[in-house]
Amino acid sequence: MLRKKQIKAILEKAKILSSEEFEKLYAEARDNNKSLENYLIEKKIITSSLLYENVAKYYDLPFINLDSQSINKEIIFNIPETIANTYQLIAFEANDKEIKIATINPENLEIFEFIKKKTGLKIKKYITTPENIKENLRQYNQNISITLKNLKGKKLKNDKTENLEKIAEDRPVVKIVDSIIEYAINQDASDIHIEPEEKAVMVRYRIDGILHDIMGLSKEAQDGILARIKILANLKVDEHRLPQDGRFKISNEKYKISFRVSTIPTIDGEKIVIRLLNEDAHILSLEQLGLQQSSLEVIQKNMKKPNGMILATGPTGSGKTTTLYTILNYLNKPEVNISTVEDPIEYRMNRVNQTQINHKIGFTFALGLRALLRQDPDIIMVGEIRDEETAEIAVHSAMTGHLVLSTLHTNDAVTTLPRLSDMGIPPYLLASTTNLIIAQRLVRKICPHCIQSYNLDIEAIKEIEKNINIDKILKTLTERKVIIKNSKDLKSLLFYKGKGCEKCNKTGYKGRIGIYETLEITPEISALIVKKASSKELMEQAEKQGMLTMMEDGFMKAKNGITTLEEVIRVTKE
Repeated sequence: MLRKKQIKAILEKAKILSSEEFEKLYAEARDNNKSLENYLIEKKIITSSLLYENVAKYYDLPFINLDSQSINKEIIFNIPETIANTYQLIAFEANDKEIKIATINPENLEIFEFIKKKTGLKIKKYITTPENIKENLRQYNQNISITLKNLKGKKLKNDKTENLEKIAEDRPVVKIVDSIIEYAINQDASDIHIEPEEKAVMVRYRIDGILHDIMGLSKEAQDGILARIKILANLKVDEHRLPQDGRFKISNEKYKISFRVSTIPTIDGEKIVIRLLNEDAHILSLEQLGLQQSSLEVIQKNMKKPNGMILATGPTGSGKTTTLYTILNYLNKPEVNISTVEDPIEYRMNRVNQTQINHKIGFTFALGLRALLRQDPDIIMVGEIRDEETAEIAVHSAMTGHLVLSTLHTNDAVTTLPRLSDMGIPPYLLASTTNLIIAQRLVRKICPHCIQSYNLDIEAIKEIEKNINIDKILKTLTERKVIIKNSKDLKSLLFYKGKGCEKCNKTGYKGRIGIYETLEITPEISALIVKKASSKELMEQAEKQGMLTMMEDGFMKAKNGITTLEEVIRVTKE
């Protein structure tokens, strides 16, 4: 970003603003907590392109639009990525005497001197826009992808008499593993799957909840990759018959990520799955999770209660723990003692006492929960209720003055109650200790860069109507004012999807958001629980008191262009 003094001098020289006008706009930008440069562009005082064209005139340097340039990647890499990112500059042309560099601030004299010494070339400076710089900086990340492509099918020396530790330190092996990990980080993958096949090794990433084939490696690379990852995760390199679990961390200026490694023997060799946990990830607000206003109000009301249970339910990977952490973040005040027992610890929270279970030594959820109760807690989070013992302790903790947060694996909010009954919890205890049940799924969001509208065709409508009560959903959408009253069928409604572009790797999706149903345990629901009412009766009462189903919430998000109908149906019917 340009400094105030620079911008003022540039705009006054170009006679775009007077000194008085400039100072007025500067004060407005400061009051709105915005950078001066962005504020001027936002207020349409000047465009980014025109501003930097005038920067070029001010410094008597040429202006260049890099969009029209075909830049050789070898030239870009004359400048280290850290320097290019920090000082916002790109090398775009070079010969044996001179290197041309585009920048947004030509006053970084020390850096230009550094580049001159490093390359041994004369520097010729050009001015461009921040947008041009940002676009071309992506080529540093793209280089990782190119490296992976070059490694496809690469054969490694794999003499069985060699020590596996030695193979793991071979430069090609290290390069492959480092590239697989770094590319996964850049692609925002949550998991890396390294799967041995009969004649190759397949690498897949889970991105936004969906597995994607990334590359195939030569079978000869298998033992070296496995040994390298085992050494990183502090596992036994020569153990191939039994499953193993380990972990390691990578921490640098750009990210701090924990990796949980799991190996298991298969018919073609050991399969590896690596879970990526970003320790710098920011905890979202309840609004950012994607909750509708009615659900938001129910959660805010119930998390203020001093005791009872709040349960998040859904399959693995549906965002349950993220929801509970978001609630914990609201509850995290100096006057309360919050303790958790988790597997794994996915987020670090200040002032929260977080404990990791360890099955190898018998440290289970039940044992951890019993120990926490001796630690004078006000609020307890149990990573998951898996068995009768944990369920019993959780319920009794809620009954004796603690607020308990936990997760279960059930399909929807209502079936959570019979599930707990099956674990031996008496109905009267369930009715008196359960405050709220949140059922959820994660749906992929439509890529904002390639979103387009469309109407459903007759075949698509017929397929949807096979499994879904459309009349009920249309009624709900009308009541919630998502659609107008005269919209009587799906054919008349406009929906959205992503066409597929470079920004979303041609998938049409980028990022994920939750769809929810929030079941508040009202006196009416409590009475039904005590009577051992059926799931159908419980659902009827829940909807009577205003609960949106996940399908209805998903349809609302699809109609509003947040996700697609196909995505909602996929995750709710799985």
